[in-house]
Amino acid sequence: MYTKFKEAVMSVTRRGLIRICSFAVAAVAALGVRNVQLMNQNNTSARALEYSYLRAVEDLSTAADNISNTLQKELYAGTADMHENLAAKLWRESSAAKAALSQLPVEELQLENTYKFLSQVGNYALSIAEKASEGEEISLEEYEKLRTLHDFSKRLNDDMWELENSISSGELSLSSVASKTVSAGTDAETPNVTEGFEDFEEGFDSYPTLIYDGPFSDHILEKTPKMTADAEEVTQQKALERCTLALNINSTEFTQISEEAGKMPSWVFSDDNGSVTCGVTKNGGYISYFLKSRQVTDSSLSQKEGLDAADKFLEDIGINSMTQTYYEDYNGILTVNYAYDDNGICCYTDLIKVSVAMDNGEILGYDARGFLVNHEKRSYNDDRISVLDAQEKVSPMLEVLSRQLAVIPSDSTEELLCYEFKCQAEDGSHVLVYVNAYTGKEEQILILFESESGTLTM
Repeated sequence: MYTKFKEAVMSVTRRGLIRICSFAVAAVAALGVRNVQLMNQNNTSARALEYSYLRAVEDLSTAADNISNTLQKELYAGTADMHENLAAKLWRESSAAKAALSQLPVEELQLENTYKFLSQVGNYALSIAEKASEGEEISLEEYEKLRTLHDFSKRLNDDMWELENSISSGELSLSSVASKTVSAGTDAETPNVTEGFEDFEEGFDSYPTLIYDGPFSDHILEKTPKMTADAEEVTQQKALERCTLALNINSTEFTQISEEAGKMPSWVFSDDNGSVTCGVTKNGGYISYFLKSRQVTDSSLSQKEGLDAADKFLEDIGINSMTQTYYEDYNGILTVNYAYDDNGICCYTDLIKVSVAMDNGEILGYDARGFLVNHEKRSYNDDRISVLDAQEKVSPMLEVLSRQLAVIPSDSTEELLCYEFKCQAEDGSHVLVYVNAYTGKEEQILILFESESGTLTM
């Protein structure tokens, strides 16, 4: 009986061992799956944290860039209204920067002084604006303090873009920086996140644009075009004839015909592969734009030859009284901006752009929508302040080089007649200041970026 009992016990034990082994294998497998799940969760969490840091750095970089540009304009502001407008903008941008900064490991990245700077810059600008609004002059010492703030803002701007680049490229993990610093304790050496990085020049959200193609053309397509409002409607065939005549292209090449709605209804003609497209307004039959797509092989023409080619094209299609304002030569294509010359008054609102291929002078682009929207016969009130009175509004930090009357748009899409003062700053850079010819209000400040490729503005 003992033998049977022993055999039974042994039998049960073997079955138990098998079950135990099975359970162990299952448990190990389950733990392995759970570990993989936890690792995936940790990786997902780490990626989410890193992405949130990157977004915060991007927001901080954008705000720092805007603060630097606005502070530079503050240096060149000459009236209380302009100081007040710029101060309000600085306050908003510094608040946005502080909000972004609050999402970053500030101590680990040695950004404590940055937070102090952001707090000070808005407050100081507001104090300057308040002083100017009370009729007090801004002292040279206060301008120097603004210059100091601007110099610091440029360094901050450079550091932020380098930091963003290093995170985007994977050279630096902010989540790792934060965790390593915390685990190492307060005595650990704080990393220098910008050490060794090359200059970063890409990714600017507010990258300069071709002058008057950016700040003075934001509302072009929001208004009812003045030249087409009461114009007679033309047929599709008539529109096609005008298109082919202007472009010197056989009408049979335009095989695709469509319609464009909006405030400037147009007939749109293009070829089979879409390499040439031309828009003609239904009312008036004006060529509003055309584009020709091809590879420009080289830049054998001089800029003067390119400018002459653009001038000749406007002359050939019967558009007169336009004056060249600014241009940009990029990737073998010279884009020229024209403004209407109204008996010596430069109407930047009446904008035409012509693009020239610099390998053979061919016209690759034409955009007259700004002109069609804004052009009209204008009358000007003679009750204007003198140019000398207007010039007194210009900042003492600027030297006036030239002056002229100009029409520019306001934020409300209305036109403003202003004195345009082209000025030079102490560092040699050029600045445009616009003073309202009737009220004496400083309406706009543009900073020019001039190079062999053209003129850009911020």
